This record gives sequence, C-alpha cells and structure tokens, in this order.
Amino acid sequence: MQKQVIEIGGEAVGVVVPDEDRLKFVAVKYSVWDLDSQRFSSADEARVAIRRLLNDPSASTRAMSSARIAAA
Repeated sequence: MQKQVIEIGGEAVGVVVPDEDRLKFVAVKYSVWDLDSQRFSSADEARVAIRRLLNDPSASTRAMSSARIAAA
C-alpha cells in the first residue's frame, strides 16, 4: 500500500496513507474534515465515504460508524 491523493471533481480533498493493514484518510479540505483520521480498507472505500459526506452532510455520522465497524 502506498499513499495516494484523493480527488473529487478534480480537486484534492485528502490523502490516504498506510496505517498497519489499512489506509488512514488525512483531510486537506474542511468539507471532508469529519472523515479525517478514519481508516479504510481501500482508497475507493474512502472515496465512497467522501462522496456520501459531500452529498449528505448528515452522512458523516454514518460514515464514521461504518469505518469503525469495518476496523473491528
């Protein structure tokens, strides 16, 4: 696993960096700050959570819950 820039609509919103056996999201835009430090199994999983958050701000709570469940 390598670090990878995550772009949404051509704009960098964060990066995922290896963290043990998962990827940790590091937000660089305030709009995705709710997902900062969340761990994902893939960059695509992070993108899905970001899109969900951007399309439905109340989704941040659900995204955080999903990430915690996946980490368990």
